[in-house]
Amino acid sequence: MKHIAILVPESSVMQAIADPRYAFTAVNQFLQSKGQPPLFNVQLVGLSREVRLNEGLFSVHTDYLLVEVEKADLVFIPALFGDMKSAIEQNREAIPWIVEQYKQGAEVASLCVGAFLLASTGLLDGKQCSTHWAYANEFREMFPQVELKEGSVITEEHHIYSSGGAHSYWNLLLYLVEKYADREMAILTSKFFAVDIDRDSQSAFMMFQGQKNHVDNDIKMAQEYIEAHYQDKVTVEELADRFAIGRRSFERRFKKATNNTAVEYLQRVRMEAAKRCFENSRKSISEVMFDVGYSDNKAFRDVFKKITGLTPVEYRNKFSKMN
Repeated sequence: MKHIAILVPESSVMQAIADPRYAFTAVNQFLQSKGQPPLFNVQLVGLSREVRLNEGLFSVHTDYLLVEVEKADLVFIPALFGDMKSAIEQNREAIPWIVEQYKQGAEVASLCVGAFLLASTGLLDGKQCSTHWAYANEFREMFPQVELKEGSVITEEHHIYSSGGAHSYWNLLLYLVEKYADREMAILTSKFFAVDIDRDSQSAFMMFQGQKNHVDNDIKMAQEYIEAHYQDKVTVEELADRFAIGRRSFERRFKKATNNTAVEYLQRVRMEAAKRCFENSRKSISEVMFDVGYSDNKAFRDVFKKITGLTPVEYRNKFSKMN
């Protein structure tokens, strides 16, 4: 039997505690209905017997204190809530326990912004990780030694797992059900909980909000220029000349400040504008393409799918308010 320990942190999201417990206990029930023994022993563990969440609105009672847990096979770190630095500080005492469980052979999985607590252990240093797309810049700033896979739904490296934002963690839960049980059980679980299986990207849900949390004022002005003139033909040479910076230096500084090249930044601004058009208007794909500065249909479609994971038609069908 696999021992699953679901950490109940302070300042965490209750649903990210309840869902993994529900998923794996449901698998046990599915197995028992087939005359098979249960596969998982699921426990809620924490620094205290009772953890109050949402400013005391909810209360979670743990099965075991961390000091009482001898060895887990899989440790879940649920999503945190509120200010990430404060949430990490509140759970600082749990970090050595997570590290010790990993050293003893446990696999460790973070759900959504639980990645911040996982990264605080140092176990992710030099490894890949995913988290909620809206927290990507903050995560990079706090943990530059971790390779953030922005837009990924699941990452796996050296028995450490992470999931993308919000309900993307269900895809990680299904992935782990398949790993510990089998494909048939994962499909049954996906049908029971009405969750699409094998989704590997959160790109379609991402909103590009610029990346201005840096101190390079010349690059900030270049970003603002791009955002104001994305419909025009904007080149790297023009931007470098406009702000009196050598091209190579401009490209290096832009990449360092925004984590994108200037071309990538322009593409993302244009695609964000295209997404809003598809959501809120009945304009044709060609009209939207011209509106956001493209004249080549194939180039527009290729960039759109690269950034969102969907074709323009698929995106419109999924998100249009005009349907």
